[in-house]
Amino acid sequence: MKKSIELLKQNNELKIIDEELDIYLEIPHLAYAEVKKENGGKALLFTNVVDKKSGKKFKESVLMNVFGSYKRCELLFGRTIESVADEITKLLHMKPPAGFFDKLAMAGELFSLKNIFPKKLKGSGPCQEIKYLDEDIDLYKLPVLTTWEQDGGPFITMGQVYTQSLDGEMVNLGMYRLQVYDKNHLGMHWQIHKDSSHFFDQYQKAGKKMPVSVAIGGDPLYTWCATAPLPYGVNELLMYGLIKKENVKLVKSITTPLYIPQDVDYVIEGWVDTSEMRVEGPFGDHTGYYTLAEPYPVMEVSAITTKTDPVFLATVVGKPPLEDKYMGWATGKIFFPLLKTTAPDLIDYHMPENAGFHNLILAKMKPLYKGHAKQFMHAFWGAGQMSFVKHAIFLDENAPKLEEYEAIAAYVLDRFTPKSLFITEGILDALDHSSPENLVGGKLGIDATTAHTVEAPQLLDDKELFAKVKEVIPEAVDLHQFMKKTKNPITVISLKKKKNVKNYFDALVELSTHIRVVVFVDDAKNDILNPYMLIWRVTNNIDALRDIFISGLMVGLDGTSKNMLDGFNREWPDDVDCTSSVVDSLKRKGLWDLEEKLYQKYQL
Repeated sequence: MKKSIELLKQNNELKIIDEELDIYLEIPHLAYAEVKKENGGKALLFTNVVDKKSGKKFKESVLMNVFGSYKRCELLFGRTIESVADEITKLLHMKPPAGFFDKLAMAGELFSLKNIFPKKLKGSGPCQEIKYLDEDIDLYKLPVLTTWEQDGGPFITMGQVYTQSLDGEMVNLGMYRLQVYDKNHLGMHWQIHKDSSHFFDQYQKAGKKMPVSVAIGGDPLYTWCATAPLPYGVNELLMYGLIKKENVKLVKSITTPLYIPQDVDYVIEGWVDTSEMRVEGPFGDHTGYYTLAEPYPVMEVSAITTKTDPVFLATVVGKPPLEDKYMGWATGKIFFPLLKTTAPDLIDYHMPENAGFHNLILAKMKPLYKGHAKQFMHAFWGAGQMSFVKHAIFLDENAPKLEEYEAIAAYVLDRFTPKSLFITEGILDALDHSSPENLVGGKLGIDATTAHTVEAPQLLDDKELFAKVKEVIPEAVDLHQFMKKTKNPITVISLKKKKNVKNYFDALVELSTHIRVVVFVDDAKNDILNPYMLIWRVTNNIDALRDIFISGLMVGLDGTSKNMLDGFNREWPDDVDCTSSVVDSLKRKGLWDLEEKLYQKYQL
């Protein structure tokens, strides 16, 4: 980690904060503000870290926002992201050599791959210089952050979680949030689709405890590898070797059979009793909402080891944009070649960070026949982590660049009719809160590869249209129209909801000559002039099977919070919001320097 800190310093990508700050809210709030700045701000190194509740002062520093810009991602990768993707493409398309010189060239390429595979070392490593065993085990010795006021406790947010199958033949590296319950127990937020959860099932059926080793720090690329969407059973550390052209050097944990990189800063070892579950959460997650408290496996810690002078790596999640915007950018670019093996006519794809990644994907393809886009939708919804995408928009090769949001929106809206919609049901991420039941809900696909001929509506200005809307929907508070120059303008209506939104949509049918796409949101906590956060809100809050309405050429989306009016029986979580007293305290210390317009834009 120290090498990475020096690299960031040399490239003016690090801000050092020597002011005494608390692991409870203060440090994560400041990091949350930093990543909201233009180009992701800077990485933050907190050198004076305390726990005011216990009075403890930590010897180690806390490093945050390390991946929080495109520049820092490539600095830490040590090469351009595109070069990694190109290398994977080349490997996937490697053909048998045709002649002697081809054989020589291939031999050179294959020889270079020898450093991909992790190498197990004998003896101990720097990560085991200090050992805590038995009564000396105390997770509170680590500066684990509590990010949000409603969090269930402190959470490790950048943990590299190492596990193996029951027979020891397969290993996995994943990243899962880890709740600190007490001095020697951690909550394992293993969602059912994760490899570690599959391994857990094997140990549970065998009636055996499951070994786990959690590493923190070391080369930041280990942490990125923990997020890599590789196929089941493939060791994620292979990506480190491919990118860095050197083996990961591993040492064995002292109380579990698992191997971890020798140069990580911390290792937390332990065993999961597969017969025990404990309530984990709530936690303010990257959806921008609190994930509700639910039972998950729990690990009893058997050892903690550290370097002599460790640095604690952490991240902060909540409303976008976040550090995962940049980590997700790298992941998307690098794994695009693998996705093309499932969908060969795919040209490009992009997952906007303000839709929480899994809530929306934009995909450009070369349509070859009728129904090709729908075929792609099924391919995406059946491909690994892509299967958790809720909403997918498919465009043809003539569409603008997918990152040019306004141009893309215009392109889709000028070609759209309700016939473009494809609604089905499928698996959802465990973090999704909008579906009527956990883990399963509506999926929406939009086929914008085919242009439909449609006349534009008879436009009214916002004031005139709102007056007409107010006559049929007394609960309407405000209205704004986006993309008015397209054939399908988007009308956003804020409400003080008193009944199911379908009733409000039906009331608008008589105004359908003026309205094409209408989006309903709650008046509370929404700014109808802020498209960035409206996309965040609506893609989070809709379930396509329940919340999309069609009447003729008019389409409605219910982006409101759901309750008994909607027949919604699950608990609806709160937004993740900063604690105002903490922000005020950071301002008084002269540390909070986020512009007010950004504070408002991102609804902190």
